[in-house]
Amino acid sequence: MYKEFFGLRANPFNVNPDPRYLFLTRHTEEALACLTYGIQGRKGFVLLTGEVGTGKTTLINKLLEWLRLQQVPTAFIFNSRMNVPQFLDYMMADFGIPCDSKAKSQVLLRLYNWLLDRYRAGETAVLIVDEAQNLSDEVLEEIRMMTNLETFTEKLLQIVLVGQPELEQKLKQPQLRQLRQRLTLRAKTHALSLEETKSYVAQRLRIAGSNGQQIFEPDALLAIHRFSSGIPRVVNLVCEHCLVSAFVDQQKVITADVVEAVARDFDLGDATVSTAMPVSAPDGVEKFDLVDALKTLATLAERLRRSEEDLPKERKL
Repeated sequence: MYKEFFGLRANPFNVNPDPRYLFLTRHTEEALACLTYGIQGRKGFVLLTGEVGTGKTTLINKLLEWLRLQQVPTAFIFNSRMNVPQFLDYMMADFGIPCDSKAKSQVLLRLYNWLLDRYRAGETAVLIVDEAQNLSDEVLEEIRMMTNLETFTEKLLQIVLVGQPELEQKLKQPQLRQLRQRLTLRAKTHALSLEETKSYVAQRLRIAGSNGQQIFEPDALLAIHRFSSGIPRVVNLVCEHCLVSAFVDQQKVITADVVEAVARDFDLGDATVSTAMPVSAPDGVEKFDLVDALKTLATLAERLRRSEEDLPKERKL
């Protein structure tokens, strides 16, 4: 109902990872370029990580869209809570590789022969695993072993692991060091800055059919960024409910008060500092290091304590 009220053809803030709504920031462009380069260059292993809600799946859906246009055989595993036989079975089915035997040796032999056929035809094959932070060590080791499917010069299977920052921590485990060493390219998604948040909202409204008429006041956009910390998924959530709330009140322009009311409903904290980018110091000014500052304070406190002990007792009083 609110779509007609605001002159929109579609829901601009649907939380589904629709690649049409991919917002290309500098970091997103770099990540997408890294993924496509890794696949085209047959680099073998590529890692994509990012905080929850920063657009990893939307980015992967855009990559999948590109791969389909290029007619690249692709297997996309979105449920990472599987054991090794289940993982191999799902991968083979998604690639469309028939295999009568369930024996692991036969499955891998069939996969190797199929990959060789693709290579001889000048093609490559791509395996994408989403939510990879949930993979067991056994499955991760099996994925590492798949990188041994290669010719003398090139990898036959290109693998993209996608996950939350916990995936990077997981890969630092000693038992996974061989897998970590084989990661040739790393990409990351980030939260949005204030200006990016404004452009993000405007782009989604435009794609949904907005004629450019103001829907969110400048102060409302500032509040959206503040409460969402620039996390795209949270931006979508807040904006969606702001549209509903404004429609109920027959309010054509959304104010900061509406945003704050929605934020209260969803228990969103007032994040006054964006987590989108680390704060950098101006040129010529040293960056503030919290650890160094605390060490300095501790040193000063110790010096003051010693000075106080050296003072005569009557001066202490």
